[in-house]
Amino acid sequence: MKRSTERILTTHVGSIRRPPELRDLIRAREAGEPYDAEALDARLQEAVADVVRRQVEAGIDVVNDGEMGKSSFLYYVAERLTGVERRPLPPGPMRLSAQDEHAFPEYYRESRGFAGGAAGPRPVCAGPLAYKGMSLLEIELANLRAAVDEHGGRIAEAFVPSIGPGSLACSMANDYYRSEEEYVGAIAEAMKTEYRAIIAAGFIVQIDDPWLPAEFANIDPPISPEASRRRWEPRVEALNQGLSGLPEDRIRLHICWGSWHGPHAFDLPLREVLPLLFKAKVGAYSVEGANARHEHEYHVWEDVRLPEGKLLIPGIVAHATDHVEHPDFAAERLARYATRVGRENVIGGADCGFARAHAHPSVMWAKFRSLAAGARLASEALWR
Repeated sequence: MKRSTERILTTHVGSIRRPPELRDLIRAREAGEPYDAEALDARLQEAVADVVRRQVEAGIDVVNDGEMGKSSFLYYVAERLTGVERRPLPPGPMRLSAQDEHAFPEYYRESRGFAGGAAGPRPVCAGPLAYKGMSLLEIELANLRAAVDEHGGRIAEAFVPSIGPGSLACSMANDYYRSEEEYVGAIAEAMKTEYRAIIAAGFIVQIDDPWLPAEFANIDPPISPEASRRRWEPRVEALNQGLSGLPEDRIRLHICWGSWHGPHAFDLPLREVLPLLFKAKVGAYSVEGANARHEHEYHVWEDVRLPEGKLLIPGIVAHATDHVEHPDFAAERLARYATRVGRENVIGGADCGFARAHAHPSVMWAKFRSLAAGARLASEALWR
C-alpha cells in the first residue's frame, strides 16, 4: 500500500449509491428474473467509469468502483457462493442494536422503517460453501482496471472491498454446518478465492468486517467487552486463514459500528476492539473517527502504539450526517492522528459506505472534496 510519504493521501470505505436503472438490473439478475444482460454490462461499465472519474475530480487518491456491480456490500455473496438460498425473513423487525432498542423504545418505534434495514428475502447457508463467482468478479476487476487506467498517474492506488468471514457469519443464517467454528472456517475457505484474485489483479483488498465491533451492542442480554473479544477471536483466526499466504501490505481491514441511524449509545469502545484488530494479518486499519460517538477516540493513540509497518485510515468525514465537514476541520482531524501515529502512517478516510447512508450523493461528493481539501491543508502544515 502507498503511504503518505509526501502528503496525506485520501480514500473512502467503498460503497456508493448505485444509479436506479443499474440497481434494478442487478436485483433482477440476483433474483433470477428476466433482465437485459447487454444493458446491464453497458450500464455497469458506464457507472464504474463515472464513479472513478468523480472520485478523481473530488481529490480521492485511493479509489474503488463504488461497488457498482454488487447488490450490497454484504449479500452480494449470494451470487458468488454455492450452498446459499434466499428465504423470506422471519416475522418481526430486524435487530441492529438490542441495547439501544431497550434504552430508546420510543425512538425505534417511530424510526423502525429506516433503522431496521431493507425488507425481502435474505441469503441463508443451506449447503456446502464454495466460490462460484469468478465470472462476476472478473467483470468487476476488468471494469475497475479500465476506469483506473483512464486516469493514469492521478490515482495512487485502487481497492476492492470483500466481505469478511466473521461479519458474513453474523448476518447470513447457517442451516448446514454443525458449529459456528466450522461455518466461519468454511466461509473463509470459500472467500479466499476472491481475496487472492483481487490482489492478483493488482488491487488492494479491503476486508469489510463491521460486525467485529458492532455485534457487541446487539447481544441480548449484554455481555462484557472481554466476552465479546472471546466470541470474535475464532472469527479473526478464520479471517487469517482466508488471508494466508497473501502479502499483508496489500490488505486493509474496515470496521465500523454500523451504517444504521440510531443512538449508538452502547457501542463498544475502540480501545476494546484494538486487541482483535492487531491480530488480523492486514496492513491497514480503517475505523470510524468522524461521528459524535467515536470522534474522541483518537486519544487512544496517545498510549496505544500503532503496530510497526501498519497504516491507520480514520474516518475524517461522516456518512451519517448531511453536514459537510469544513476543510479546516478535516485538516484538524487529520493532524490529530498524524501527530500521534506519524504522518506517513495516516490516510484520510470516511466512517462508512454511502450506498445506504442518510447523506445524499451530492452531499457525499461535497464531503469527499472537503476531505481532499483538508488533506492538502494538513499536508502543508505537516511537511513545511
